[in-house]
Amino acid sequence: MNFYAVIIGTEILNGRREDKHFEFIKKELAKYGHELFASYIIKDDRELMRKTYEMVFSDENAIMFSFGGIGSTPDDLTREIAAQVFESSSVVCHQQFYKDIVQRFAEKAFPHRIHMADLPPSADLIFNPINNMSGFSLFEKFFFVPGFPSMSHPMIATVIKEKFSHSIKRYRQTLYAHTSEETLITLMQSLPASIEISCLPMFVENKPHVELSLSSSDNESLKENFSLFEKMLYNKNIYYELH
Repeated sequence: MNFYAVIIGTEILNGRREDKHFEFIKKELAKYGHELFASYIIKDDRELMRKTYEMVFSDENAIMFSFGGIGSTPDDLTREIAAQVFESSSVVCHQQFYKDIVQRFAEKAFPHRIHMADLPPSADLIFNPINNMSGFSLFEKFFFVPGFPSMSHPMIATVIKEKFSHSIKRYRQTLYAHTSEETLITLMQSLPASIEISCLPMFVENKPHVELSLSSSDNESLKENFSLFEKMLYNKNIYYELH
């Protein structure tokens, strides 16, 4: 599964609000051994939103959490664009959500709030524990929630716990060496595709240092490949420490 976060909000990009979603979704996924594949903060721009959703939709392994744009104001474009991209359709009235909106707001549901019930045809509701103004999901892969953290975070936490709490265990080994990344590149190129590499070069007192981290679901393969770096550094008399 490739987990995407799409955070919609011009107010975040221009600094009127601070993003709270990235740290939340990263930590919530980590509880179950997952990590984000990509995260995007984008404007409330119709074309940009469409292209972002299309990119995610093109990944057959995608799981997406989309924050914002499902209210009743003119800049709330998520429902309409989601219907176009994920279902090649227009929005339709979701009867249960229509009833929920009327029950909560009575005559004040009209003429604007009621349009929150206009959803993609295949939409399933995501319960909002704060005010029952639901989010929605499509195909149990794409999840759309409000931009308000107080509402969206418990909604997404429930989705992850119920649908994505089972994961393949991954292992990680990390070293910190007093050398440049150039020293490690040849060995990195020889690693099998099952080993994920993270190489972070840095300068300490104007001297090159590097942190190398390897991760895999195959612990024996990870240990075997990681030991190659240790042996190479030892043989070249390069100081390193394990983290």
